Amino acid sequence: MKLNWAERWVVNNPIRAYQQRLELFFLKKKIKLNHRASILEIGCGRGAGAVLILNEFKPSLLHAFDVDSAMIDKAKNYLSFEENKRILLSIADVIQIPYKNQLFDAVFIFGVLHHIPHWRGALTEISRVLKPSGMFIFEELYPSLYQNFITKHILLHPKKDRFYSDDLKNALCEAGLPLKTAWEIKSLGIVGISEKEGH
Repeated sequence: MKLNWAERWVVNNPIRAYQQRLELFFLKKKIKLNHRASILEIGCGRGAGAVLILNEFKPSLLHAFDVDSAMIDKAKNYLSFEENKRILLSIADVIQIPYKNQLFDAVFIFGVLHHIPHWRGALTEISRVLKPSGMFIFEELYPSLYQNFITKHILLHPKKDRFYSDDLKNALCEAGLPLKTAWEIKSLGIVGISEKEGH
Protein backbone atom coordinates (compact mmCIF):
# COMPACT_ATOMS: atom_id res chain seq x y z
CA MET A 1 0.00 0.00 0.00
CA LYS A 2 1.50 3.35 -1.04
CA LEU A 3 1.67 6.15 1.51
CA ASN A 4 -0.34 9.36 1.31
CA TRP A 5 1.22 12.83 1.75
CA ALA A 6 0.93 12.76 5.56
CA GLU A 7 2.58 9.35 5.87
CA ARG A 8 5.39 10.40 3.55
CA TRP A 9 6.01 13.42 5.77
CA VAL A 10 6.11 11.19 8.86
CA VAL A 11 8.59 8.67 7.42
CA ASN A 12 10.85 11.20 5.70
CA ASN A 13 11.61 13.54 8.60
CA PRO A 14 14.81 13.44 10.72
CA ILE A 15 12.89 12.44 13.87
CA ARG A 16 11.92 9.17 12.20
CA ALA A 17 15.56 8.36 11.40
CA TYR A 18 16.50 9.11 15.02
CA GLN A 19 13.74 6.78 16.23
CA GLN A 20 15.03 3.99 13.97
CA ARG A 21 18.54 4.57 15.30
CA LEU A 22 17.31 4.11 18.89
CA GLU A 23 15.43 0.94 17.94
CA LEU A 24 18.51 -0.54 16.27
CA PHE A 25 20.59 0.37 19.35
CA PHE A 26 18.16 -1.70 21.46
CA LEU A 27 17.97 -4.55 18.94
CA LYS A 28 21.66 -4.82 18.01
CA LYS A 29 22.53 -6.31 21.40
CA LYS A 30 20.18 -9.20 20.61
CA ILE A 31 21.19 -9.77 16.97
CA LYS A 32 24.19 -11.82 15.90
CA LEU A 33 25.04 -11.30 12.25
CA ASN A 34 28.47 -11.56 10.66
CA HIS A 35 29.76 -9.27 7.91
CA ARG A 36 28.90 -11.88 5.25
CA ALA A 37 25.23 -11.93 6.26
CA SER A 38 22.66 -11.45 3.51
CA ILE A 39 20.11 -8.85 4.63
CA LEU A 40 16.83 -7.56 3.19
CA GLU A 41 14.94 -4.44 4.20
CA ILE A 42 11.27 -4.33 3.19
CA GLY A 43 9.60 -0.95 2.68
CA CYS A 44 12.86 1.00 2.61
CA GLY A 45 11.28 4.37 1.78
CA ARG A 46 13.90 7.06 1.20
CA GLY A 47 16.68 4.74 2.44
CA ALA A 48 17.39 6.10 5.93
CA GLY A 49 16.77 2.72 7.58
CA ALA A 50 18.92 0.94 5.00
CA VAL A 51 21.83 3.27 5.78
CA LEU A 52 21.46 2.54 9.51
CA ILE A 53 21.39 -1.23 8.85
CA LEU A 54 24.45 -0.92 6.59
CA ASN A 55 26.40 1.06 9.21
CA GLU A 56 25.39 -1.09 12.19
CA PHE A 57 25.73 -4.57 10.67
CA LYS A 58 28.11 -3.96 7.75
CA PRO A 59 26.85 -6.65 5.34
CA SER A 60 28.76 -7.00 2.09
CA LEU A 61 25.48 -6.28 0.25
CA LEU A 62 22.13 -5.12 1.52
CA HIS A 63 18.94 -5.62 -0.52
CA ALA A 64 16.17 -3.07 0.01
CA PHE A 65 12.84 -2.61 -1.75
CA ASP A 66 9.71 -0.51 -1.66
CA VAL A 67 6.39 -0.84 -3.48
CA ASP A 68 6.47 2.90 -4.35
CA SER A 69 8.78 3.85 -7.23
CA ALA A 70 8.82 7.48 -6.03
CA MET A 71 10.36 6.34 -2.74
CA ILE A 72 13.01 4.32 -4.55
CA ASP A 73 13.90 7.46 -6.55
CA LYS A 74 14.22 9.35 -3.25
CA ALA A 75 16.43 6.61 -1.86
CA LYS A 76 18.78 6.72 -4.86
CA ASN A 77 19.24 10.45 -4.26
CA TYR A 78 19.49 10.09 -0.46
CA LEU A 79 22.23 7.44 -0.53
CA SER A 80 25.85 8.42 -1.06
CA PHE A 81 27.82 7.06 -4.01
CA GLU A 82 29.41 4.37 -1.80
CA GLU A 83 26.07 3.47 -0.18
CA ASN A 84 24.45 3.10 -3.61
CA LYS A 85 27.14 0.52 -4.46
CA ARG A 86 26.41 -1.51 -1.30
CA ILE A 87 22.61 -1.23 -1.15
CA LEU A 88 20.71 -2.92 -3.98
CA LEU A 89 17.43 -0.98 -4.38
CA SER A 90 14.39 -2.33 -6.20
CA ILE A 91 10.64 -1.93 -6.59
CA ALA A 92 8.73 -4.91 -5.21
CA ASP A 93 5.73 -6.00 -3.15
CA VAL A 94 6.06 -7.90 0.13
CA ILE A 95 3.15 -10.13 -0.91
CA GLN A 96 5.35 -11.51 -3.73
CA ILE A 97 8.96 -11.05 -2.67
CA PRO A 98 11.11 -11.53 -5.80
CA TYR A 99 13.79 -13.67 -4.15
CA LYS A 100 14.31 -17.41 -3.88
CA ASN A 101 13.55 -19.46 -0.79
CA GLN A 102 15.84 -19.34 2.25
CA LEU A 103 18.15 -16.65 0.87
CA PHE A 104 18.47 -14.15 3.72
CA ASP A 105 20.03 -14.30 7.17
CA ALA A 106 17.90 -11.36 8.32
CA VAL A 107 14.87 -9.36 7.17
CA PHE A 108 14.17 -5.89 8.57
CA ILE A 109 10.85 -4.05 8.38
CA PHE A 110 10.17 -0.67 10.00
CA GLY A 111 6.47 0.13 10.42
CA VAL A 112 5.31 -1.38 7.13
CA LEU A 113 3.24 -4.44 8.04
CA HIS A 114 0.27 -2.44 9.36
CA HIS A 115 -0.04 -0.81 5.91
CA ILE A 116 -0.55 -4.16 4.19
CA PRO A 117 -4.12 -5.44 3.73
CA HIS A 118 -2.96 -9.10 3.58
CA TRP A 119 -0.36 -8.83 6.33
CA ARG A 120 -0.49 -12.55 7.19
CA GLY A 121 0.50 -13.37 3.61
CA ALA A 122 3.40 -10.93 3.99
CA LEU A 123 4.62 -12.83 7.06
CA THR A 124 4.46 -16.09 5.08
CA GLU A 125 6.60 -14.53 2.33
CA ILE A 126 9.10 -13.17 4.85
CA SER A 127 9.41 -16.63 6.39
CA ARG A 128 9.89 -18.15 2.93
CA VAL A 129 12.91 -15.99 2.06
CA LEU A 130 14.58 -16.39 5.46
CA LYS A 131 17.11 -19.12 6.08
CA PRO A 132 16.36 -21.53 8.94
CA SER A 133 17.24 -19.71 12.19
CA GLY A 134 17.21 -16.44 10.21
CA MET A 135 16.03 -13.32 12.02
CA PHE A 136 13.00 -11.15 11.35
CA ILE A 137 13.57 -7.74 12.93
CA PHE A 138 10.54 -5.49 12.99
CA GLU A 139 8.83 -2.40 14.33
CA GLU A 140 5.04 -2.24 14.18
CA LEU A 141 2.20 0.03 15.28
CA TYR A 142 -1.18 -0.97 16.67
CA PRO A 143 -4.53 0.49 15.52
CA SER A 144 -4.99 2.54 18.69
CA LEU A 145 -2.13 4.72 17.43
CA TYR A 146 -3.01 5.08 13.75
CA GLN A 147 -6.81 4.64 13.74
CA ASN A 148 -7.78 6.97 16.56
CA PHE A 149 -10.19 9.87 16.13
CA ILE A 150 -7.52 12.24 14.76
CA THR A 151 -5.13 10.05 12.80
CA LYS A 152 -7.78 8.02 10.95
CA HIS A 153 -8.74 11.21 9.09
CA ILE A 154 -5.15 12.07 8.14
CA LEU A 155 -3.28 8.80 7.65
CA LEU A 156 -4.13 6.13 5.10
CA HIS A 157 -4.38 2.54 6.36
CA PRO A 158 -6.42 -0.55 5.59
CA LYS A 159 -9.49 -0.72 7.84
CA LYS A 160 -10.18 -4.48 8.03
CA ASP A 161 -8.27 -7.27 9.76
CA ARG A 162 -5.88 -5.08 11.72
CA PHE A 163 -3.64 -6.64 14.34
CA TYR A 164 -2.99 -6.01 18.01
CA SER A 165 -0.36 -7.68 20.16
CA ASP A 166 -1.84 -11.18 20.43
CA ASP A 167 -2.96 -11.22 16.77
CA LEU A 168 0.56 -10.40 15.59
CA LYS A 169 2.29 -12.87 17.91
CA ASN A 170 -0.06 -15.70 16.91
CA ALA A 171 0.44 -14.93 13.20
CA LEU A 172 4.21 -14.89 13.66
CA CYS A 173 4.05 -18.38 15.20
CA GLU A 174 1.80 -19.63 12.39
CA ALA A 175 4.34 -18.35 9.84
CA GLY A 176 7.16 -20.18 11.62
CA LEU A 177 8.57 -16.94 13.05
CA PRO A 178 8.07 -17.16 16.83
CA LEU A 179 8.91 -14.02 18.76
CA LYS A 180 12.20 -14.24 20.66
CA THR A 181 12.48 -10.81 22.24
CA ALA A 182 10.49 -7.60 22.18
CA TRP A 183 10.01 -4.14 23.59
CA GLU A 184 6.28 -3.42 23.57
CA ILE A 185 3.75 -0.85 24.67
CA LYS A 186 0.51 -2.77 24.15
CA SER A 187 -1.56 0.34 23.46
CA LEU A 188 0.91 1.64 20.84
CA GLY A 189 3.18 -0.90 19.18
CA ILE A 190 6.11 -3.29 19.31
CA VAL A 191 9.78 -3.58 18.35
CA GLY A 192 10.83 -7.20 18.18
CA ILE A 193 12.94 -10.05 16.87
CA SER A 194 11.57 -13.35 15.61
CA GLU A 195 13.67 -16.35 14.62
CA LYS A 196 12.66 -18.69 11.84
CA GLU A 197 12.13 -22.24 13.03
CA GLY A 198 14.42 -24.95 11.71
CA HIS A 199 18.15 -25.60 11.54
